[in-house]
Amino acid sequence: MAKTRPGKRDLDSYTIKGTNKVVRAGDCVLMRPSDTGKPSYVARVEKIEADNRNNARVRVRWYYRPEESIGGRRQFHGAKELFLSDHYDVQSAHTIEGKCTVHSFKNYTKLENVGAEDYYCRFEYKASTGGFTPDRVAVFCKCEMPYNPDDLMVQCELCKDWYHPSCVDLTIDDAKKLDRFVCAECSSPDDVKRSQNTFPTSPPANGKMESKRRKR
Repeated sequence: MAKTRPGKRDLDSYTIKGTNKVVRAGDCVLMRPSDTGKPSYVARVEKIEADNRNNARVRVRWYYRPEESIGGRRQFHGAKELFLSDHYDVQSAHTIEGKCTVHSFKNYTKLENVGAEDYYCRFEYKASTGGFTPDRVAVFCKCEMPYNPDDLMVQCELCKDWYHPSCVDLTIDDAKKLDRFVCAECSSPDDVKRSQNTFPTSPPANGKMESKRRKR
């Protein structure tokens, strides 16, 4: 009589091949792409299991890079920015290259040193439609763009808004030397402050809506 093959079983953890790094559900990992010319994929491990041949497999939820989204990379997207997608998959655990950390946007901006394995996420992304949650974010500066943590900005001492040096006729070196900064609008009290807008992030969004600015 043939023996019944055992089914899949859940695993509490998986040790990355060739390392002592242990992966558990909830961890973020770097996964080897099929095209060696591409950067490692980033995913969040949802579940680890072994099949009847004792091969470890991971159910993952993929992070997308801005250039992989329908709208593409925009000026305010940081170099380490990722979108948590609704795209799930099952992969061999052997494709895991290492672990990484995907921070919240707020926590990322507080990092003193950003390492190679540090990323951040401020949007969830619907892969089929290109939609984002949230679909709008606060904007800053005269150019009314969302905050990119890779870019140096200076804060107005009076209105507390943030500005890119190039947008207020400053060089990066000049901005770093400033003890205080007052924007042109605050320097001219007769000027009416512009409306506080938000920037649409989803491709189908149109128009702007009013919202209070956030200090980074």
